Formats: sequence, structure tokens, C-alpha cells
Amino acid sequence: MATEYGQGYAHRSERHHRLPAALRAPVEARSWREFGYVLLGLPIAIVLFTWTVTTVSLGAGLLVTFLGIPVLAAALAGCRGFGVLERARARGLLGVEVADPEPLRVAKPGALAWMGAMLKSGASWRHALYALVQFPWAVFSFSVAVSFWTCGWALLTYPLWFWVFPAYAGEGGIQLYGDAHHSVYLDNPFEITVTALIGLVFTLATPWLVRALTTVDGLLVRGLLGPSRLSARVVELESDRGAVVDTAAADLRRIERDLHDGAQARLVALAMDLGLAKEKLREDPRAAARMVEEAHGEVKTALQELRDLARGIHPAVLTDRGLDAALSAVASRCTVPVRVEVDLPARPAPAIEGIAYFTVSELLQNVSKHSGARTASVDVWRSEDRLMLQVSDDGVGGADVSRGSGLAGLAARLDAVDGVLVVDSPAGGPTRVIAELPWRG
Repeated sequence: MATEYGQGYAHRSERHHRLPAALRAPVEARSWREFGYVLLGLPIAIVLFTWTVTTVSLGAGLLVTFLGIPVLAAALAGCRGFGVLERARARGLLGVEVADPEPLRVAKPGALAWMGAMLKSGASWRHALYALVQFPWAVFSFSVAVSFWTCGWALLTYPLWFWVFPAYAGEGGIQLYGDAHHSVYLDNPFEITVTALIGLVFTLATPWLVRALTTVDGLLVRGLLGPSRLSARVVELESDRGAVVDTAAADLRRIERDLHDGAQARLVALAMDLGLAKEKLREDPRAAARMVEEAHGEVKTALQELRDLARGIHPAVLTDRGLDAALSAVASRCTVPVRVEVDLPARPAPAIEGIAYFTVSELLQNVSKHSGARTASVDVWRSEDRLMLQVSDDGVGGADVSRGSGLAGLAARLDAVDGVLVVDSPAGGPTRVIAELPWRG
């Protein structure tokens, strides 16, 4: 039953949306929310403009005395308070999500420090600028939107209320033209129909006009009431720095765990075996030789584990011969045949080269473990100021960064250096993963 309900709901939704957007717009909730935004904009703009002009002018005039500083600080604080209201209004009626601006950075407690921080805050002055710019725009958008909206609906519904004129005004209808000798009224069926059609055109066009007006409002809110580009970049870099620190800590824990559980445990067992062999050397030389031979095998295994661990930290072949040879070595250890093609005019910076190597290495591990592919390929090239990596396979597909798998961690690691990870993996395959890194020579 649930399936039938879902199919029926989808069918009704599809049938509902067969009506063109131009015909749906006048009665859509979005259009009425946008119109409400414009209606509320004018009274709010009047209050905000009055507050800003009055208090800023008063504070500027009082700067010859100390009183100008607290007045200006209070003016900017009020503008920031109105900014909270405007962001909430844009979020609720326009669906425009704008983050809060950067907070005040008060060096030390106290009223003077707070006033100084308020006056030095670029966000506070942007809020004051918004109050000055938004007022004339609110007057314009209110006038245009209300005129078009009321005119459109009044003309569209004219056939329903034109009888008011002959019944109560003593006229045939809306007066189109009139002078001392001649008057033209919209009173016959043809003129009433044409009037309604003109009203229909206005009614259909008005939501799109209002949407264009509120688009400008959204730009004003984003540009003046949100965080600046510099502060947004600082927040992004702080987030990326946290991701880098977490990744480095995880790598250190992995290396410590591999050393403790792998090579260190083997070396401890090797020391014990050599100690037993030393004790048996005089009593049973053959048994001691056999134990030394077994210890020799353990040494080889421990050395191989240490080589693998060193390769996981930073392979020597990458330092000596570059990405082409290093990626070929990684591809040779993959469980499926991998074609590697590296076309670079020069070697990138060691840090970028290392990130590219580990990105391809992890993607090829995913191919070996999860893809079920028969073949794979790795392509590396430079595109302007970006280093491009592409790993493709003909497996079952279904890879998704949003599932919180290793791909999500890889995407976070790339994002920390202004890189991008794009995954195209439809169910049934094939899978193509493209990574972009900044080129630094």
C-alpha cells in the first residue's frame, strides 16, 4: 500500500507541475512571501534609515566632545541589531541563508574597549551603509510591486465588480478618457473582456517582477549584512587547519599503531629468540642454528614491514623520480590492471606532489577493496594553475562522498589545501573520481 501511495503521490505531483510556471506564479506561496517581503521592507527601511541618519549625524556632530564616540557606537550597535532582523526576514520570506557577520573583537573588558571595537568593526559600518542604501531601494520596490500587483488583480477581476460604477457612481465603468466634451468608459462586454486580459498579463508578470526586485534585496543582505570575504576566508582557513591537524594526528596514531603492533612486536620476539639461541649455543648447536635461521626470517619480515611503513609515510621513489614512477609502483600493487599516464611539464611542489600521491594511492586501494572492477586507469595532467588527477574503473559503482567513508576524509584533506574532489559513480558503474589540487612549482 505504501508503494501504491508513493506512486499515486508522484503521479499527482507530476500532473500538478504540468501547469507552466508562468501560470502557477501568481498563486504560489513563494510569490506571496516575496510580495510580503517587499511590503514589510518599506516600514522597516523608514525606521532603520531614520535611526541611522539621526544617530550617526548626532554622533558626528558631537565628535568635538567625548559624547560623540558613545553615540556613534550606539548608532552602529543599533544598525547591527536591525541587521539581525533583516537576516531573519530574508531567511524566512526569501529563503536567503546569510551567516552572521564576524563578531566584535574586544581586546579587554570595559565600555571603552567595546566602543572602540564597534567603531573599528567593518561589519558595523557595512550595516550602516545597508540602512542608507536600502531605504531608496525599498521605496522604489514597494511602489513598483504594489502598483503592478493591485493594478493586475483589479483589472483581472474587473468583470466581477464593474457593476459598482453604474450602481453607485452614476458612471458606466472605469473612465479611460474624459474632457469637457467627451468621455470614454470601459462599460461594454468587449472592453470589459480586454480589460480583464490586460489584467491577466499584469498578474502573470508581477510575480517575476517582484522576484527580480527581491533578488536585489538578497544581494544587498548577502553583501552588506553577512560576513566579509576576508572573514569568511579566515573561517574557512581555520576549519581547514583543523582538518589538517586532525589528519596529521590520525596519521601519527596510525604510524604508532603500526610500529607497536608490527615491527616492534617482531623485534621484541626476535630479541627473545636470539637470547634463547645464545643459551642453547653450547648445549645444542643445531637447535641454536635453527633458531638463528628462524630469527633471520623474522628480521627480513620486520625489514619489509618497516619499508612498507616508510613508503606509507613518504616513498623514496616519489622523492627521487617523481609522480610517474611513484604512481606506477602503486599501480603495480593494485589487484586489477591499472593504466598510468602522467603528463606534466615539470614537477609540482613536494607538498602537492605528496598529496597527489597519497590521493591516488587511497583511490586505488578503494578500487582493490570495493569496486569489483576488471581494469582501472590513472591520469595526471596540468590544467592552467591546477594539478588534475583522475582515477577511473569499470566496477560496480555506487561510491558516495556523503556517506562518511574514506572518500569524505579524502575530500576534507584536499579541501585543506584548496583542492576539490568530484566523484561520479552511478550504480552499476563505471566510477570516475577527479581530484584538483593547486599547482605550486
